[in-house]
Amino acid sequence: MRAASRRLAVLWLAALAFWAAQGHGGEPRPFVAIIIDDLGNQHEAGLRTLALPGALTLSFLPHTPHAEVLAIRGHEAGKEIMLHLPMQAGDDRPLGPGGITTDMDRETLRDTLRTALASVPHARGVNNHMGSLLTRQQEHMDWFMAELGSHDGLYFVDSRTTAQTVAQRTALSHRLPATRRHVFLDWIPDDEAVVEAEMDRLLALARQQGHALAIGHPHGSTLAVLERRLAQMHETGVELVTVSDYLQRKKMEANRLWHASSSLSPTAPKNSKPSR
Repeated sequence: MRAASRRLAVLWLAALAFWAAQGHGGEPRPFVAIIIDDLGNQHEAGLRTLALPGALTLSFLPHTPHAEVLAIRGHEAGKEIMLHLPMQAGDDRPLGPGGITTDMDRETLRDTLRTALASVPHARGVNNHMGSLLTRQQEHMDWFMAELGSHDGLYFVDSRTTAQTVAQRTALSHRLPATRRHVFLDWIPDDEAVVEAEMDRLLALARQQGHALAIGHPHGSTLAVLERRLAQMHETGVELVTVSDYLQRKKMEANRLWHASSSLSPTAPKNSKPSR
């Protein structure tokens, strides 16, 4: 009974947050999530990232020198924490510690993921670092998502380092909360003009489709743009949310639209469900 009461309370609070985000016309405000990847190796850049305003999500490479301390400090500062798990790329770039590769069997992959998660305190989800080869491998993605699903409440974000990725689709087939990256803020590193343009594209996408997710990195130029732009987010009409909130709002909006369309369609089957 206590567990059921807690679940009802969580759903009620999520519903209140969702309706609080509604615009004056009853439509939800557009929202975005921004993930900062590749954290954990650089202390000063990490501290500067933690100081950014707003509900950012910070993704840490496993077993890196500063991941544990910065993840704890980020959590205490109200940021959401993720594991940025290295996955094998299509070239010979080194993965760094904690990476998973196509030559691993299921048990080795499982143990590697478990120790990587343990190295990043307060991790709420996982996204892939590189992975242009591994995220195309259906069997390895099935193993990975099955293990991720055994850790209660974790989500997955597909960084989409290849158009051939099956990662998000596989996560959803395992009933994991999952989404994808729409924008890379700094696909050309250390170019503030690129970051500014990609921030504009992120907001435009959110206004167009209701939501959008971006990934950036702790480059000096990226942090400089975010320091300016995030302080002005309230003026854009677009809300910055954590990835957890992003996934919850997407789900609630999908349910809202499904119920609205069902009420308008007399032929809608009674047991149909919203698509994912």
